[in-house]
Amino acid sequence: MIDISNLHTGLYIGGTWRSADATFTTLNPSTAQPLAELASADDADVDAAVTAAYAAFRGEWGALAPSRKGMLLNRLADLVERDIEQLAALESLDMGRPVGMSSALMIPNLIATLRYYAGWADKINGELIANDGYLGGPVPTHAYTRREPIGVVGAIIPWNAPLMILGWKLAPALAAGNTVVIKPAEDASLSVLRLAELVDEAGFPAGTVNVVTGIGRVAGAALSRHPGVKKISFTGSTETGRTILRDSADTFRRTALELGGKAPQIVFDDADLDAAIQGCAMGMFFNQGEVCAAGTRVIAHRKVYDAILDGLTGAAQAQVLGDPFDPSTTMGPLVNARQRDRVLALLEAGVDEGAEVVSGGAAPDSAGFYVTPTVLAGRNDMTVAREEIFGPVGLVIPFDTDDEALALANDNQYGLSATVWTTDLTRAHTAAARIDAGAIGINGWSPLAPQLPWGGVKASGIGRELGYEGILAYTESKTVTVVL
Repeated sequence: MIDISNLHTGLYIGGTWRSADATFTTLNPSTAQPLAELASADDADVDAAVTAAYAAFRGEWGALAPSRKGMLLNRLADLVERDIEQLAALESLDMGRPVGMSSALMIPNLIATLRYYAGWADKINGELIANDGYLGGPVPTHAYTRREPIGVVGAIIPWNAPLMILGWKLAPALAAGNTVVIKPAEDASLSVLRLAELVDEAGFPAGTVNVVTGIGRVAGAALSRHPGVKKISFTGSTETGRTILRDSADTFRRTALELGGKAPQIVFDDADLDAAIQGCAMGMFFNQGEVCAAGTRVIAHRKVYDAILDGLTGAAQAQVLGDPFDPSTTMGPLVNARQRDRVLALLEAGVDEGAEVVSGGAAPDSAGFYVTPTVLAGRNDMTVAREEIFGPVGLVIPFDTDDEALALANDNQYGLSATVWTTDLTRAHTAAARIDAGAIGINGWSPLAPQLPWGGVKASGIGRELGYEGILAYTESKTVTVVL
């Protein structure tokens, strides 16, 4: 177990640590016992953070050469890599993920994202624009665009993958020249506070990165409504995303919203079944199912339906629930009691609507917020097929034709991601073109890399993160025309 007694638990504002008038207590999801007491920011604290960020944007950070910004991002990546085990342990302590997943997948993604955008910092350019001359007349002009940073960015991040998703916001925002105020989820702030210590160690100018811990309805709301924030990048629930989008109308601030999901995984009858079963199980159970891209609707051709159902049942029964720091554990607890109870309530609704519980479907009689990995058989009109569960629960649905499979995949309010399992390339590309989702995996669940744009459609949000689109999302295009 990691010692957190020396970790800063205050607010990181303007390059210094400070206390808040109020605090809140987090719980260890494995034991349901108190874990840490953290500063709870209010409106005044958030205002101080935004003011510090604006001062850095107009001051030392804004004046820093682009290559120097890239060097600092690389330095931060080096420090994260140095402390990867500590950061992984903090995330597992906070939200229950088996520590091996944190150190093998989540934190390395943060490192890769920091390094990817470090390379972009001095390569953000405008372009020369050919045109018909001044007011369309014979007088020529020299016209070009500048791509400039937006200003202060508010980054509101979730509890299911704090550092990885923070990297998707922080790295491109800083590479583009912006400053950032981070609001971590109240259930998972420890790793972000440690990252703030590393930001300080790396030598970023004071105010470039600020962290305000606190309750979402107070600190998060204050940040999303602050007139000095030029963009809010939020990852979380669709309901909260709608509120942030409404709030943005007052100042016309930019928003990027990566929201809920109910990703389909279509298994065609020509699929490699071993790979499909393994991939579908990963899509259901990875990170306790607390993934916005979780592939929890497995839409299986009737010819392979029984094989898929049996394979996923075996995968569910092979999971080992336990302490995230026990090497034998493959699945930890859900993040809190509220989330556990919500998952159990949705399972009960599924059964009431006729879903068959093939495996799991309960909370074990133990301390902590655990739910057994669950496989259901049912229909696409059930609540468990419509609502994002955000727990280790998947539903298997049969189909007979390609058109039926694609119709089922699209018959949902969400559209973040989808997976297609087939050995037929024509079928794969045709299905990818017809599925309403922002990211499609072919024969692999939820491929993620810093180079690949990520984001959803419909109720899964607006905007894109990662890739060069991440740079475009944190810059404004300004047109300059010189009459010659």
